[in-house]
Amino acid sequence: MSKDLAIIREVYEHEYSAEEFEVELDRALETRAGTIVIEPARLGEDTARWISCGNHLHKTAVFSGVGCLVCAAVWPEKGWVFLPLGFTSGVCAGVYAISWQFDPCCKYQVEHDLMKLPKLPLHSLTTTTPVVLVRKDDMRRKILQNTLALTAASLCFYKIYRWYL
Repeated sequence: MSKDLAIIREVYEHEYSAEEFEVELDRALETRAGTIVIEPARLGEDTARWISCGNHLHKTAVFSGVGCLVCAAVWPEKGWVFLPLGFTSGVCAGVYAISWQFDPCCKYQVEHDLMKLPKLPLHSLTTTTPVVLVRKDDMRRKILQNTLALTAASLCFYKIYRWYL
């Protein structure tokens, strides 16, 4: 396994092979491989689903945070419009921070277009539908999400405080 490419091969040698696939994936994630190819279908689907769920939480936090700030600027006295968006943004960012932020898997995205990755040894794989993970820098993405969520949640708390003061 090179630093740039890790392949989790689907070779069933004994009854604990599925656990070994997970250990190999963990090892590849820890070594920060640039590309990870996952042959075992179940492991690939579970990993892709986990990444997709984290992406949805991130997008919900960002879009609801932007929606909250825009609605609060346009309709500052209509809290029923922007308060739910602000709290949704804060909750989604909080769940992401607790469950995904420190998971090494969140540094990867599923690559659906295998033509973007011409260096892959696809001819040597035992499956025709591997899941390919590509390492991405997500620092700006996390900063954007956390800034928007904190701003939106702070605005909501401030508005509630001012209304009941």
